[in-house]
Amino acid sequence: MGARSRDLLRRSCLAVPGSSDRFIERALTIPADMVFLDLEDSVAPSEKLEARGRVARAIRSFDWGERVVCVRVNAWDTPLTLRDVIEVVTGAGPRLDEIMLPKVQRPDEVVALDLVLTQLEAELGLERGHIGIEAQIETTRGLINVEAIATASSRLETLVFGPADFSASMQLPVLTGGAAIPEYPGDHFHYVLSKILMAARTAGLQVIDGPFLRIHDLEGLKASALRSAMLGYDGKWALHPTQVDVLNDTYRPSQELFDRAVAILDAYEQATTSDRRGAVMFGDEMIDEASRKMAEKFALRGRRAGMTPSAS
Repeated sequence: MGARSRDLLRRSCLAVPGSSDRFIERALTIPADMVFLDLEDSVAPSEKLEARGRVARAIRSFDWGERVVCVRVNAWDTPLTLRDVIEVVTGAGPRLDEIMLPKVQRPDEVVALDLVLTQLEAELGLERGHIGIEAQIETTRGLINVEAIATASSRLETLVFGPADFSASMQLPVLTGGAAIPEYPGDHFHYVLSKILMAARTAGLQVIDGPFLRIHDLEGLKASALRSAMLGYDGKWALHPTQVDVLNDTYRPSQELFDRAVAILDAYEQATTSDRRGAVMFGDEMIDEASRKMAEKFALRGRRAGMTPSAS
């Protein structure tokens, strides 16, 4: 894993077409936790080769702050992947945090990318493992193999769900990826989201939900984001700057939840150190080591988002 980016927030992951200088420069002003410059679906076939150099120059030249900076290359089932990786990594310099690999179906696709990155890092004088990998799960085959994919490389930082391509792979009766199906009595992606989540957490990875395509429907975006946030996802793609604030808010613990997590940690610390007890009453609830583990995750996530406990 990349030492710099492995634990950074990814509440909002802003997709930016790598063929547009205007969109790339605008991304610098958007408060997204992560920006990925795209060489794949948002770039016209005639623009893909030129976009490589544009993306590399942008990463090398601009001040991206502390956010995660990633490039999505084209999938291995195209003739573009290898040159995408070589030209971007060679031209971008050390500020590049990750390469995102789309439509991952087998673990050996991740292994292949790992091997290429290892050789490039050695050639460029970068520490081995400097560049992380994000793997997109977008097909039924990818979902079937997700556990093996999640453990295919120590460079992996994140698994990402791709709802539109997955809908096509499943032949679902929808034409808008990520949207609910009103006629279906439940969440048609619940199993998919849960399976990806479990594979990611078992491997110690972050896990990201894919985009909500109805750009101007911020209420719909909120509902879609809550679906995965309540399962434990770390964040979601933003396709437009107006979506970023909604996602940053949705994937941040509420102040009430953050305050309670901090209080549980304080009470448990008191119980185990000063009082030498492994369990203690916290209000009307008994808390123990399992309570500490749950609280620690929310407290850490809140602190990374800049939250502080409310005044007593």
